[in-house]
Amino acid sequence: MSLNAPDYLARPLILIVEDFDDAREMYRDYLEFSGFRVETARDGAQAIERAVESSPDLILMDLSLPGIDGWQATRILKTDPGTSHIPVVALSAHALPGEDERAREAGCDGFIAKPCMPPDLVTAVAPFLKGHAQFAARARRAKVRNR
Repeated sequence: MSLNAPDYLARPLILIVEDFDDAREMYRDYLEFSGFRVETARDGAQAIERAVESSPDLILMDLSLPGIDGWQATRILKTDPGTSHIPVVALSAHALPGEDERAREAGCDGFIAKPCMPPDLVTAVAPFLKGHAQFAARARRAKVRNR
């Protein structure tokens, strides 16, 4: 089944920022399979550039990145009027107590600890897709069927 342009563009766009190729590709593939549009970035500088260009509905941000790390990239995105409205969710192996609060202080709207199984990621991102409630509900139902 092919989608026409308006249907495709109505799907939420998620920017995955992850420097580890295998993880980035796994999350990208599963989110696309689940019906999301996905863009990727390998580092903080690329994340900022892609966010400005494409204005995604959600950014999944690894915090440990080469160059501009996820902490700094989030601060930059949240202070820019053109990107400050975009929810940024930390997707990080920084799972020590207090790291989720530290991520929120940096500007992240949420925190997902890695490793995170792809079906669980779909459920975790759904609450951040405010303008896409119908799609988020469909994604959650698909996740339940895939268990």
